[in-house]
Amino acid sequence: MKHTISALVKNKTGVLAESSAAFQKNKINITSISCGETENMDVSRMVICAEGNKEEIAKVTEQLKAMDFVIQLDDLARKEFVDRELVLIKVEVNKDTMSQIMQIFEVFRADVVGMGQKTITVELSGDQERVEGLIKILQPFGIKSLCRTGMIALKRGDE
Repeated sequence: MKHTISALVKNKTGVLAESSAAFQKNKINITSISCGETENMDVSRMVICAEGNKEEIAKVTEQLKAMDFVIQLDDLARKEFVDRELVLIKVEVNKDTMSQIMQIFEVFRADVVGMGQKTITVELSGDQERVEGLIKILQPFGIKSLCRTGMIALKRGDE
């Protein structure tokens, strides 16, 4: 089962490494991890996506909560949240495929950020389904390179 864990942590050296080591120690694969400063420069938000059963995730989240740098931790797997991911994709183009590819970008509301003679680079921000949808539809054209940020997430509402 996929879990999305959001943690507010002290912004200090080694936090990301220690957090990911807890997952490694429990043999849980992290599928995505992102971390950045919050509105308070002394605090960062870490969003970790991992695959594991309820017991495995509960064990690692308890270990994380016990770490001195963790301020707050939520497993968002069962809570409503807003998520976004950023992707940059460089896709092959030629005179025959250019208009079709541009129509795809328009449908996905993706922004062209670079053009070469044989490639076009696009950026897209959205939920994971939208990002994965664009990647899937562009694969037949020939994706030359791709870079994803990993998911970021916040709980909906006033919490």
